[in-house]
Amino acid sequence: MTHAMNTLPAAAPRRLLHTRQVTTDGFLRDDGLWDLDGELRDTKTYTSGSSGGTVRQPGEPIHHMRVRLTLDDEMLVHAAVAVMVNTPFEECQPAALPLGGLVGARIGLGWRHSVNQAMGGVAGCTHIRELLMAMATVAFQTIGPYRRQEKMRKGETARHYPGDRPAHQMGQCMAWDFKGAVIARVAPQFIDWKPKKIDG
Repeated sequence: MTHAMNTLPAAAPRRLLHTRQVTTDGFLRDDGLWDLDGELRDTKTYTSGSSGGTVRQPGEPIHHMRVRLTLDDEMLVHAAVAVMVNTPFEECQPAALPLGGLVGARIGLGWRHSVNQAMGGVAGCTHIRELLMAMATVAFQTIGPYRRQEKMRKGETARHYPGDRPAHQMGQCMAWDFKGAVIARVAPQFIDWKPKKIDG
Protein backbone atom coordinates (compact mmCIF):
# COMPACT_ATOMS: atom_id res chain seq x y z
CA MET A 1 0.00 0.00 0.00
CA THR A 2 1.33 3.43 -0.97
CA HIS A 3 1.71 5.85 1.90
CA ALA A 4 -0.46 8.95 1.46
CA MET A 5 2.59 11.22 1.74
CA ASN A 6 4.23 9.57 -1.28
CA THR A 7 1.55 10.24 -3.88
CA LEU A 8 -0.74 13.05 -4.98
CA PRO A 9 -4.47 12.59 -4.65
CA ALA A 10 -6.31 11.33 -7.73
CA ALA A 11 -6.70 14.17 -10.24
CA ALA A 12 -9.98 15.48 -11.57
CA PRO A 13 -10.59 14.87 -15.30
CA ARG A 14 -8.18 17.15 -17.14
CA ARG A 15 -5.94 17.60 -20.20
CA LEU A 16 -2.28 18.60 -20.41
CA LEU A 17 -1.70 22.07 -21.89
CA HIS A 18 1.80 23.18 -20.90
CA THR A 19 5.07 21.55 -19.85
CA ARG A 20 8.20 23.21 -18.50
CA GLN A 21 11.30 21.03 -18.42
CA VAL A 22 14.34 22.23 -16.49
CA THR A 23 17.49 20.13 -16.39
CA THR A 24 20.95 20.85 -15.04
CA ASP A 25 23.99 18.59 -15.33
CA GLY A 26 27.14 19.02 -13.22
CA PHE A 27 30.50 18.10 -14.78
CA LEU A 28 33.99 17.87 -13.30
CA ARG A 29 36.37 19.17 -15.95
CA ASP A 30 39.80 17.73 -16.63
CA ASP A 31 41.34 21.05 -15.49
CA GLY A 32 39.71 20.75 -12.04
CA LEU A 33 37.00 23.33 -12.65
CA TRP A 34 33.29 22.51 -12.85
CA ASP A 35 30.76 23.06 -15.63
CA LEU A 36 27.05 23.33 -14.94
CA ASP A 37 24.94 23.01 -18.08
CA GLY A 38 21.34 24.14 -17.63
CA GLU A 39 18.47 23.88 -20.08
CA LEU A 40 14.90 25.17 -19.95
CA ARG A 41 12.07 24.29 -22.36
CA ASP A 42 8.44 25.39 -22.41
CA THR A 43 6.09 23.51 -24.74
CA LYS A 44 2.34 23.46 -25.28
CA THR A 45 0.07 20.71 -26.52
CA TYR A 46 -1.72 23.01 -28.99
CA THR A 47 -0.73 25.40 -31.77
CA SER A 48 0.08 28.81 -30.31
CA GLY A 49 1.16 32.19 -31.63
CA SER A 50 2.73 35.40 -30.39
CA SER A 51 2.22 39.06 -31.19
CA GLY A 52 5.48 38.88 -33.12
CA GLY A 53 3.84 36.55 -35.62
CA THR A 54 5.67 33.38 -34.60
CA VAL A 55 3.51 30.25 -34.66
CA ARG A 56 4.55 27.23 -32.60
CA GLN A 57 3.26 23.77 -33.31
CA PRO A 58 2.35 21.40 -30.45
CA GLY A 59 5.56 20.24 -28.74
CA GLU A 60 7.70 22.95 -30.37
CA PRO A 61 9.47 24.98 -27.67
CA ILE A 62 8.26 28.49 -27.03
CA HIS A 63 11.12 29.08 -24.63
CA HIS A 64 14.31 27.06 -25.06
CA MET A 65 17.39 28.43 -23.30
CA ARG A 66 20.76 26.87 -22.52
CA VAL A 67 23.22 28.18 -19.94
CA ARG A 68 26.72 27.10 -18.95
CA LEU A 69 28.44 28.25 -15.78
CA THR A 70 32.08 27.36 -15.08
CA LEU A 71 32.94 27.34 -11.37
CA ASP A 72 35.80 26.51 -9.05
CA ASP A 73 35.56 24.62 -5.74
CA GLU A 74 34.69 27.87 -3.95
CA MET A 75 31.68 28.41 -6.27
CA LEU A 76 33.34 31.38 -7.95
CA VAL A 77 32.09 31.89 -11.52
CA HIS A 78 34.92 31.80 -14.09
CA ALA A 79 32.74 31.84 -17.22
CA ALA A 80 29.02 32.27 -17.95
CA VAL A 81 27.39 31.90 -21.35
CA ALA A 82 23.84 31.45 -22.60
CA VAL A 83 22.10 30.78 -25.91
CA MET A 84 18.47 31.48 -26.80
CA VAL A 85 17.46 28.55 -29.01
CA ASN A 86 13.76 29.45 -29.11
CA THR A 87 12.10 32.62 -27.86
CA PRO A 88 8.59 34.03 -28.33
CA PHE A 89 9.95 37.30 -29.75
CA GLU A 90 13.01 38.22 -31.83
CA GLU A 91 13.64 40.97 -29.29
CA CYS A 92 14.45 38.31 -26.67
CA GLN A 93 17.69 37.21 -28.32
CA PRO A 94 20.09 39.84 -26.86
CA ALA A 95 18.91 38.99 -23.32
CA ALA A 96 21.50 36.20 -23.19
CA LEU A 97 24.42 38.62 -23.44
CA PRO A 98 24.41 40.11 -19.90
CA LEU A 99 25.08 36.67 -18.42
CA GLY A 100 28.79 37.40 -18.77
CA GLY A 101 28.35 39.89 -15.94
CA LEU A 102 28.23 36.94 -13.53
CA VAL A 103 31.95 36.27 -13.96
CA GLY A 104 33.54 36.94 -10.58
CA ALA A 105 30.27 36.37 -8.67
CA ARG A 106 29.96 33.52 -6.20
CA ILE A 107 27.12 31.05 -5.83
CA GLY A 108 25.88 31.17 -2.25
CA LEU A 109 24.60 33.96 -0.06
CA GLY A 110 23.86 36.91 -2.36
CA TRP A 111 23.62 34.86 -5.58
CA ARG A 112 20.14 36.18 -6.42
CA HIS A 113 21.43 39.73 -5.94
CA SER A 114 24.37 39.02 -8.28
CA VAL A 115 22.02 37.64 -10.93
CA ASN A 116 19.74 40.66 -10.65
CA GLN A 117 22.71 43.04 -10.87
CA ALA A 118 23.97 41.36 -14.03
CA MET A 119 20.68 40.79 -15.81
CA GLY A 120 17.74 41.88 -13.69
CA GLY A 121 14.55 43.44 -15.02
CA VAL A 122 14.60 44.57 -18.65
CA ALA A 123 18.38 43.95 -18.85
CA GLY A 124 17.90 40.19 -19.15
CA CYS A 125 15.48 37.29 -19.36
CA THR A 126 13.07 36.10 -16.66
CA HIS A 127 13.46 32.48 -17.71
CA ILE A 128 17.26 32.52 -17.66
CA ARG A 129 17.14 34.09 -14.19
CA GLU A 130 14.85 31.29 -13.02
CA LEU A 131 17.17 28.70 -14.57
CA LEU A 132 20.16 30.24 -12.78
CA MET A 133 18.43 29.75 -9.42
CA ALA A 134 17.94 26.05 -10.14
CA MET A 135 21.54 25.76 -11.33
CA ALA A 136 22.81 27.24 -8.06
CA THR A 137 21.18 24.39 -6.15
CA VAL A 138 22.76 21.85 -8.49
CA ALA A 139 26.17 23.45 -7.93
CA PHE A 140 25.88 22.59 -4.23
CA GLN A 141 24.64 19.10 -5.09
CA THR A 142 27.57 18.54 -7.47
CA ILE A 143 30.70 20.03 -5.94
CA GLY A 144 30.51 19.54 -2.17
CA PRO A 145 29.32 15.91 -2.12
CA TYR A 146 31.94 14.83 -4.66
CA ARG A 147 34.78 16.52 -2.80
CA ARG A 148 33.61 14.97 0.49
CA GLN A 149 33.50 11.52 -1.13
CA GLU A 150 37.05 12.03 -2.43
CA LYS A 151 38.27 12.87 1.07
CA MET A 152 36.48 9.92 2.62
CA ARG A 153 37.98 7.55 0.02
CA LYS A 154 41.40 8.84 1.00
CA GLY A 155 40.59 8.46 4.69
CA GLU A 156 41.20 12.16 5.28
CA THR A 157 38.04 12.80 7.30
CA ALA A 158 35.06 10.95 8.65
CA ARG A 159 33.03 14.10 9.20
CA HIS A 160 30.44 14.99 6.58
CA TYR A 161 30.52 18.71 7.32
CA PRO A 162 33.77 19.80 8.95
CA GLY A 163 34.44 23.42 9.72
CA ASP A 164 33.03 26.18 11.86
CA ARG A 165 30.34 27.47 9.47
CA PRO A 166 27.17 25.52 8.66
CA ALA A 167 26.57 24.42 5.08
CA HIS A 168 24.17 26.46 2.97
CA GLN A 169 21.21 24.09 3.42
CA MET A 170 21.39 23.97 7.21
CA GLY A 171 18.54 25.77 8.90
CA GLN A 172 16.66 26.09 5.60
CA CYS A 173 14.22 23.16 5.81
CA MET A 174 12.63 20.76 8.28
CA ALA A 175 15.23 18.01 7.93
CA TRP A 176 18.13 20.45 8.40
CA ASP A 177 16.73 22.03 11.59
CA PHE A 178 19.63 23.03 13.86
CA LYS A 179 17.81 21.19 16.66
CA GLY A 180 17.08 18.09 14.56
CA ALA A 181 18.35 14.56 14.16
CA VAL A 182 20.14 15.11 10.82
CA ILE A 183 22.36 17.89 12.21
CA ALA A 184 23.01 15.79 15.32
CA ARG A 185 24.09 12.88 13.13
CA VAL A 186 26.23 14.54 10.46
CA ALA A 187 27.32 17.88 11.95
CA PRO A 188 26.85 17.83 15.74
CA GLN A 189 29.03 20.92 16.14
CA PHE A 190 26.08 22.94 14.77
CA ILE A 191 23.39 21.71 17.18
CA ASP A 192 21.49 24.82 18.37
CA TRP A 193 23.66 27.00 16.13
CA LYS A 194 22.57 30.59 15.71
CA PRO A 195 24.09 33.15 13.34
CA LYS A 196 26.22 35.74 15.07
CA LYS A 197 24.83 39.26 15.04
CA ILE A 198 27.02 41.81 13.33
CA ASP A 199 27.21 45.16 15.10
CA GLY A 200 26.58 48.30 13.15
